[in-house]
Amino acid sequence: MTGRLDTCLETLSIWLSKGVLTLSTIFLVLMALHVTLDVALRYLLGKSFPGTLEVVSFYYMVAVVFLPLAYVELKQEHISVDVLVGRFPVGVQLALYLFAGTLGLIYFGMLCHQSYLDAVQATSRMETAMANFTFYLWPSRWALPIGFAAMCLAIFANMIKALRLRQAL
Repeated sequence: MTGRLDTCLETLSIWLSKGVLTLSTIFLVLMALHVTLDVALRYLLGKSFPGTLEVVSFYYMVAVVFLPLAYVELKQEHISVDVLVGRFPVGVQLALYLFAGTLGLIYFGMLCHQSYLDAVQATSRMETAMANFTFYLWPSRWALPIGFAAMCLAIFANMIKALRLRQAL
């Protein structure tokens, strides 16, 4: 039964992390197209899209930074330094890995909780930014809790995988 739960958790984590990575990639492509078109229009016609800076800063960049965190965690591609820990016995490495994973769950869990509360508040107020037009900020606020929740799931899945393999990842 436990093996089945592990597999379900790992599959869910992989599916979610790839989903938000795909969404982040779409935002990255849209950002590149938006900025390229804006620059081309400004160069060729002397006019540009209103709000390009706001859309890039508050929508595209936020999604591109926070959504792929879980995928990077699942692939163990976050920056790590193991000069000292790599010399410890496998059991000690696993214990330290699980300790670090627990700290990561606490940290990203708190970030997820607070950013969720902020997103709910921004949505209820229909939060906007100062611009020459009505520019809604509240939709971009949801990228943070989504990214942090996916990160927590990825950390937990990696911790379960490390326990199953009986070694630090």
